[in-house]
Amino acid sequence: MVGPAGAGEPIPTRYPAPPRIVAIGDLHGDLDACRRALRLAGAIDEQDGWIGGDLVVVQTGDQLDRGDQEQAILDLLARLTLEAAAVGGAVHVLNGNHELMNVALDLRYATPGGFEDFRDAGVVVDPADSLLLRFDESQRPRAAAFRPGGAYARLLGARNTVTILGDNVFVHAGVLPEHVDKGLEAVNGEIRAWMLGEGPNPLWAHKGCCSPVWARLYSVDVNDQACDSLSAVLTRLSAKRMVVGHSIQKDGIATYCDGKVWCIDVGMAAVYGGALQVLQIEGDSVAVLSEK
Repeated sequence: MVGPAGAGEPIPTRYPAPPRIVAIGDLHGDLDACRRALRLAGAIDEQDGWIGGDLVVVQTGDQLDRGDQEQAILDLLARLTLEAAAVGGAVHVLNGNHELMNVALDLRYATPGGFEDFRDAGVVVDPADSLLLRFDESQRPRAAAFRPGGAYARLLGARNTVTILGDNVFVHAGVLPEHVDKGLEAVNGEIRAWMLGEGPNPLWAHKGCCSPVWARLYSVDVNDQACDSLSAVLTRLSAKRMVVGHSIQKDGIATYCDGKVWCIDVGMAAVYGGALQVLQIEGDSVAVLSEK
């Protein structure tokens, strides 16, 4: 399975607030952690079918790299997106820095198993494709899948990088003032067009200090200046809080700036060995759910 229909259609950035949201952090190729997080959220049954009803799940990016089961994770989340929508729920899967790296063909964090995983993905490798020539033959199916316009790049292009649900902003690393200046629809649209093979590489999105998928302003050594920036962004977006992944919180899900940012990357993937936690939002109530 490679992506929902209508991958090239416009996708809203802002949605009404649902009754219940559960946000899941970085997965990095660990299918077991993905399934366990979804079950902890009350989203799926033991057969991986959607049972969440009107629940809205947000996965804040970095499904790719560092693990061997990325294709299965991408396909599972794509299927659940359709199943949830059919019964009034939703699954919002966001792009993180590792999704952008793969579309840019920066595959340095792909594991040997991750390369092998895409050899049976049904991807056609064009021997004349100059973008693929620098890769070994065994690596080219993955590169073909994720090159701009490739089958799995188009799956990633069917998503947002930033999504707002009610007064909650979800993004992999952080929305900075310059992203609000640019317009979140433009942020999402430029990254999407590039992934679909319909626009240039948005080089601004790869800058470590100031990219919505790379910045660590709100998640590492958070200071008053960061909190002031965050407050200004939230005010401009008419939002109360931001939920980010990207930077591992070794002691579990953490909140800074008087609850205005929640950092949910707990390193749950096997490569890191962190505890499994997700974040639940019901109106103004925010709670950390932990696997027992």
